[in-house]
Amino acid sequence: MTQDITHYAKNRQSAKAYNPTKKISADNIEKIKELLRFSPSSVNSQPWHFILASSDEAKAKIAKSTERLFPFNKKSILDASHVLVFASKLDIEQDYLFRVLKQEEKDGRFVADPVVFKERMHGGRNMFINLHKQDFKDVQHWMDKQVYLNLGAFLLGVSTLGIDATPMEGIEVSVLDEEFGLREKGYSSLVVVPLGYSDDKNDFNATLPKSRLEYSEILTEV
Repeated sequence: MTQDITHYAKNRQSAKAYNPTKKISADNIEKIKELLRFSPSSVNSQPWHFILASSDEAKAKIAKSTERLFPFNKKSILDASHVLVFASKLDIEQDYLFRVLKQEEKDGRFVADPVVFKERMHGGRNMFINLHKQDFKDVQHWMDKQVYLNLGAFLLGVSTLGIDATPMEGIEVSVLDEEFGLREKGYSSLVVVPLGYSDDKNDFNATLPKSRLEYSEILTEV
């Protein structure tokens, strides 16, 4: 029976221990990649890059970012079926924006009047980006927020596949960036997400009820 989306919102948990013998299927890995690619972002800016690690060697490289300050995160990274690194762009350059525009054209976004709509899209995107570059002076923070939009959609999405995930900010981004040469490529890591299946015998969080503030605290209906 197909579950309502709220079922997954209510029942997903951040796994605290992973079963190292249980692996994500190749079919679900393809779905995971599609979830990453088709996330929304402000003005379709997509200022992100991802590293998907499946081998023990790659997971060990990611785990190095936990060793000094966050050793409690290391085992989950090593035991997970796969591990994702979410990274954000360091700058959002015009040549990148033209690549986004070219992809939009290829995907049929400007069929009605290609010249006019391409110009409007490019101009509007630049307007918002320049606000954050020149006026608010927070363009890095703005790009990071787009990556977190992706992360939120991703966590809910993988839960519908029956896959456990654990978002981790307990990493040293400088170590992780160096391991994968991210800054030389124009990115910096933000979050690591182990993916796989909970080790029920050792995951204390698996059976605990969710705890959220009441609607009276978080919601105003007008």
